[in-house]
Amino acid sequence: MLKVMLVDDEPWVLEGLRTMVNWGKFGFEICGEALNGPDALRLIQEQKPDLVLTDINMPVFNGLELIAKLNVSMAKPPKFVILSGYDDFQYARTALRQRVDQYLLKPIDDEEIESLLGKMQTIIQNEIASNMDRQKKRAFIVNNLITRLIQGEHSEELRVMAVNLLNLQPDTELVCILIAPPYTAVDIDQRLNDYFPWESTCFFQDAAGRSGMMIQSASISCDSLAENARRLQKALAEQLLEPAAIMISDRMNGIESMREIYSQTLEVWKLKYHREKGGVFFYSDLKRMSTGAELQNDNLERLLEKVKANDTAGIEPSIRELFSSFAEQLLTVEAVQAQVAHLEMTLCRLLAEMNGDPATLMNELQKEYGELGSLGDYFMLGKYADGLCRQTAVYLAELHSANEGNTIFNVIQYVDLEFRNKLQLQELARQFHMNSAYLGQLFRKETGRSFSEYLNEKRIEAAKGLLKRTQLKISDIALQVGFSNTDYFIDKFKLIVGVVPSVYKNAKKNKQL
Repeated sequence: MLKVMLVDDEPWVLEGLRTMVNWGKFGFEICGEALNGPDALRLIQEQKPDLVLTDINMPVFNGLELIAKLNVSMAKPPKFVILSGYDDFQYARTALRQRVDQYLLKPIDDEEIESLLGKMQTIIQNEIASNMDRQKKRAFIVNNLITRLIQGEHSEELRVMAVNLLNLQPDTELVCILIAPPYTAVDIDQRLNDYFPWESTCFFQDAAGRSGMMIQSASISCDSLAENARRLQKALAEQLLEPAAIMISDRMNGIESMREIYSQTLEVWKLKYHREKGGVFFYSDLKRMSTGAELQNDNLERLLEKVKANDTAGIEPSIRELFSSFAEQLLTVEAVQAQVAHLEMTLCRLLAEMNGDPATLMNELQKEYGELGSLGDYFMLGKYADGLCRQTAVYLAELHSANEGNTIFNVIQYVDLEFRNKLQLQELARQFHMNSAYLGQLFRKETGRSFSEYLNEKRIEAAKGLLKRTQLKISDIALQVGFSNTDYFIDKFKLIVGVVPSVYKNAKKNKQL
């Protein structure tokens, strides 16, 4: 239904308008009434009606002054219809200058106002449909642009688009927010506009369907950002009837920082959302926790190696050694909790990387030992850490066995996402806990090409796109797609494509012309 606001200093006129007109017949519902200009101004700004019917003669300031104020103060003012007992052309001419859509004389004729409402309904609905169409087209372009930027693609063309379309300057301060669950059916654009300024907020959905936004944050205080995020999280949880989570990155400057701050929210997503589901989580909190845990890095590393190797016999001695070092340094219980939380997050990350479900493990641990924050002494924290490591070691072993047939698929998927970065077969083998020679054999069997051939082809395919779409130098394109040596890039490009990059670029340019 479209919303209409009635404004007149005569109560009997308001009552007559309310009762004599079948508003629902024309798709309208009355959202408010006002007897003077100031009340009308406040209500209209709050309710944001689609249509306002207002008298000209009113206390404090008249209907024309009300319209002038609203046209200045509202980004999208409503449609206006003037009601007046003065059949004066001068009023009508002034009203038209104030973007008034219709002018009705009192007493109001039933047929005349019904005819007017039919016309206004058509005009408003057509404008809404047109605006929605424009918004959808713009949202598609914005989403595509942000997706390219968070994937690490950079070019002069993208920088120009970011400046013109997103109003982002090269040194603009940005913060990224990611919202869960990703499958929400809420109209996220409209809801977020209630909490963050629309003119400095760009909405997007990543490749996994997660809803997010890039916010120009220089004018937003940390307290305001946190408070609005908490309000949004609460509202989403209430509407969805399930936990909602909001992940917030650090603040960074520049268009090129988008990939980094988006990656920060993903890190929070993996570590916190898997465990706690609902809440507002800041990357800065995880970073501080990780920094504190580095004090015991050597002991933690030895313990992690025992867990990865499923060395259950070696876990208990490693736990004792770790907690002995805590005692020697006289760490407080809170500091030890932070250390164990870091261990917990590290193990959850390992499980997630193996396509495991960290939440299942954490739920079982909490049933047995309680929440980590409620464990108030070294003894209970030690028992919790021991149970965490033992259960994770068993679970990891099960995942290794289950994933053995899927490992090569995961490797290929990883290469497809990270081909622009420095990749080596030996490092991939270590990361996926495999022998490098065996991984090379599996790679060739699955793809029909060696690892290096497959990697070079992915990079050359990306380079072809940049050559077609941008004016970047050949050396810059080589770096962007993962080649540190331009001559090597040119050789590989010619070997795979049949011509050198400059010839390919000119051929595509001439074809477009």
